[in-house]
Amino acid sequence: MSAKYLLTALSVFSLCYLSLFSASAVAEDKLLKVKITGVDGALKRNIQAYLGEDPVTEAQRDAYLFNVSDSVNQALESLGYYHGKLNQTLTRDAKEPWQLSLEVTAGEVTKLQWVNVRIEGEMLHDPIFERWLNSVALKPGDNLNHGDYEQMKSQLSAIAFARGYFDGHYQRAEIRINRDLNTAQINLVFDSGERYRFGDISFTGSTLEPELLDKLIPFRPHAKYNTRRIAALNQQLLDTGYFASIKVLPQLDKLADGKVPVKAELTPKPAHSFQVGLGADIGNGSQNELEPRVTLVWKTPQVNRYGHSQETSLEWSPDRPKALFTYTIPLSHPLNDQLQFKAGLLWDSYGVSQTFDPESGEYRNSGQLESRKKIIGVARNKRISGWLFSYYLNGLQERYNQSEIAYDPMFVMLGSSISKTVRSDNSLDPKSGYRQLYSVEYTDPLLGSDTRLTRIKAQLKWIDTFFEKHRLVSRLDLGVNLTGSGELAEIPPSLRYFAGGDQSIRGFSYQELGPYIEYTNSDGEQVRQVVGGRYLAVGSIEYQYYVTPTWRVAAFVDGGNAFDAGQLDPVVSVGGGVHWISPLGPIKLDIGFGVRDPQVDYSTWRIHLTMGTEL
Repeated sequence: MSAKYLLTALSVFSLCYLSLFSASAVAEDKLLKVKITGVDGALKRNIQAYLGEDPVTEAQRDAYLFNVSDSVNQALESLGYYHGKLNQTLTRDAKEPWQLSLEVTAGEVTKLQWVNVRIEGEMLHDPIFERWLNSVALKPGDNLNHGDYEQMKSQLSAIAFARGYFDGHYQRAEIRINRDLNTAQINLVFDSGERYRFGDISFTGSTLEPELLDKLIPFRPHAKYNTRRIAALNQQLLDTGYFASIKVLPQLDKLADGKVPVKAELTPKPAHSFQVGLGADIGNGSQNELEPRVTLVWKTPQVNRYGHSQETSLEWSPDRPKALFTYTIPLSHPLNDQLQFKAGLLWDSYGVSQTFDPESGEYRNSGQLESRKKIIGVARNKRISGWLFSYYLNGLQERYNQSEIAYDPMFVMLGSSISKTVRSDNSLDPKSGYRQLYSVEYTDPLLGSDTRLTRIKAQLKWIDTFFEKHRLVSRLDLGVNLTGSGELAEIPPSLRYFAGGDQSIRGFSYQELGPYIEYTNSDGEQVRQVVGGRYLAVGSIEYQYYVTPTWRVAAFVDGGNAFDAGQLDPVVSVGGGVHWISPLGPIKLDIGFGVRDPQVDYSTWRIHLTMGTEL
């Protein structure tokens, strides 16, 4: 075995040596060296581009030398120099590379005398053309540049095509040059013809009801053609989640009667898909242990031809397993108007419980406030002008023990929320954007609930990127519960406010911050228990710097707390992290440190590992 590996190593070494030797030989066998004098900057670079790559064979060298004069003249004239002169000096050596010296005298540059752009046809009254014409940089007095002229022609043709002027053509496209006066005149006359409109929109490959797909068309029948509308239809189909691949193609070979038909080729997603997510809280939490989180999401994107879908999510963690089933039915629009039914069984742990140790004279972590809840609800979600409006009716039953007293309240809640998310792009790591959400919920004994409660929340998040590599992320969470002063214990933990965790105040465990109570348990021990509060005020600001396009470092400050009236005890944490922008979304490893201990002896540092987009 050793001899075999030795032979392999020698073979690899030999190949590397031969490769290096060959590369050196190629470098030393350069046939021609070119030196250009008399010009510099863009003009010199243009001449080098027209001359092309250095020859590597004698035949290529001969062709290179034969075309030198024409190449230099073309390079000069393309930038408006029609009176250029070239002196060539060629030194030949049998043993060394030949030396070619090019002394270039550019001469006087040609100036634009006028730029005449005239449109005939329907495009003359198109506001997009007006905007393009106002943005044209060419003007009288500029140096003539054939590249700028060709770019202007291409731009006008591209705008015409994108706007549906498929019969458009140039009646005149020329540069008239007066060599004696060193002036040039640009004349562009473009006949756009009539603008085409959308014809029939056909869908192939889908098993959905045709009426459902027709509702996704984001423009009126026979609207004027625009590639942006094609892109909008493609995005609508993509957002439904029904399809694995989408091709929306204008059928330009079937133009007729001023209309262009469009064909959408669709490939449905698999009947079922599964996603797995991993996360963890690492540090000195209430149980002094690693707290992993594993999430399994099962989706059926299309249950039937009417576009119904279901999503079942299972989340496991040592103290907070969850199961939630959601069934969605499209109403007036597959994306903008949906009816949702949900049912779930969720275990949660809140706050922290501590028992006083007489020997050490300190409180030690002994557990958390455990909760088990059943939820069933129905909601309607409707999107209007970028805002998502939701109104819902939820039934909630929650069991928990607080101060060794068992509670099992029942709530029937009416709720409504409004939210809006804006991203600068559709990536998983948008450069800028914001999200805002406002909600209000109400429950009353008249509705079958055990307690009257009005719950109001506001969540705000803002992201912006400065100078390409510098990114700021800020958020603000506010909440208030309006209820009788003696009824807080009857409000289940899931409806109270807590702070702490990777989406709240880092450096502390998930939901371990908030108001606490003290009592003596059945064993005669003195206990402190964080039970949550009526109010919430938490804010954060984070600076992120992109070291590379896929790696960044971050520094943050989080602050605030959950509290009761007159008991605000703000907690602040600082920290930093390293983020990897993976193909599945940002993966963030953050560590936070508390800079002011609250009344209860929490851990003052935590490591947070999270994954997912921030908007």
